[in-house]
Amino acid sequence: MSTPVRHLPPLHLPPPHLPPPPGSQLPGTLPPGPQLPGPQLHGADFVVVDLETTGWLADAASITEIGAVRLSAARPMAAQPAAEFSALVNPGGPIPPDITALTGITDAMVATAPPIEQVLPRFLDFAAGCVLAAHNAPFDVGFLIAACQRVGIAWPSSAVIDTAVLARLVLGPEDVPDHKLATLSGHFRTQTWPCHRALADAKATAAVLAGLLRLLASAGGCR
Repeated sequence: MSTPVRHLPPLHLPPPHLPPPPGSQLPGTLPPGPQLPGPQLHGADFVVVDLETTGWLADAASITEIGAVRLSAARPMAAQPAAEFSALVNPGGPIPPDITALTGITDAMVATAPPIEQVLPRFLDFAAGCVLAAHNAPFDVGFLIAACQRVGIAWPSSAVIDTAVLARLVLGPEDVPDHKLATLSGHFRTQTWPCHRALADAKATAAVLAGLLRLLASAGGCR
């Protein structure tokens, strides 16, 4: 059964933000920066990213897992991603028990994993030249920027789209009770269910993004 489509007024994809240079961003925020004009989004792949971490604040916690999928510019609304990235990360310290209970990632799982200074360049290569997307993007992008600062890697000037913000623009209370990733995954009947593991959550977010883009396209608002 297909997801019912609400008739939408013309709506344009919200302009993505360019995160500010490292050092100018508060943890957990993406303040307004230079905006990319819409045409610059065309022809660019999307990389949808999700992180698991040892805590909630980028200046006090570390990344334990990075998961990402690439959506081809030729088929951004396709159900299957063009490529995947997944890596556990040794955070350099113990994972709090409540975080292990949430994610299932244990100290033993990351004990032999590479540190962030080895994983981060691989992810940045994977995402190079792409528009980044994430659900509640300030969290994920804030951690990535903080990690770049720690290891002395320049953060690329990537445009960022937050699927949580986009969902609030496209789906009203008559469509979904809230805009959590699990709720949106149910609404769009995604093949992968979010489970607080990075690759699974990135796949679910990518499917939600594809569903939102389809709604925008049907309303003539994604151009």
